[in-house]
Amino acid sequence: MGLTDSEIISMLWERNEKALAALSEKYGGYCSAIAENILENREDAEECVNDAYLKVWEKIPPEKPKILSAFIAKIARNAAIDRYRAAHAQKRGCGDIELIFDELDGVISSVHNAEDSAARREMINTINRFLRRLSAKKRLAFVLRYCCCESVQSISQRLGMSENNVAVMLSRTRNALHEQFKKEGYNL
Repeated sequence: MGLTDSEIISMLWERNEKALAALSEKYGGYCSAIAENILENREDAEECVNDAYLKVWEKIPPEKPKILSAFIAKIARNAAIDRYRAAHAQKRGCGDIELIFDELDGVISSVHNAEDSAARREMINTINRFLRRLSAKKRLAFVLRYCCCESVQSISQRLGMSENNVAVMLSRTRNALHEQFKKEGYNL
């Protein structure tokens, strides 16, 4: 039986290198799937996941994440997005990932641009409150698309819906999130 998240975090705090093997065993597949959804290349995805393990090693300590799976997934996703952007810097406008960025442009782009960490935290809290009010199906579709970078086709298969219905649902959810930000006084 594998280690718990708190055991892995404790090992990282103690600088025990076995924590990286435990992290890989528990979350390697999850992080690889996220990176592969973005990069569509297994070798590049593996490198990003390994980079993510190194980042986790560097960040813990001093950070002590509440949810290790979200912590490592975010690091792996960001590493994959950075690699994707670097590889496609000359070829803007191609691929599903650029489409995902375009879909969210103007809705939550200010979250990434917010200099003030308190403002950024409040925007993240707004997104979390918004997601909690959604139906389970809408929330899952949103998270799969914008956190795990899954294709509309993949989401439609998971949810047993047509691709068109998923695309419309995601569009309406993005619009509702945009309206929520406006209602709360964000300048988007």
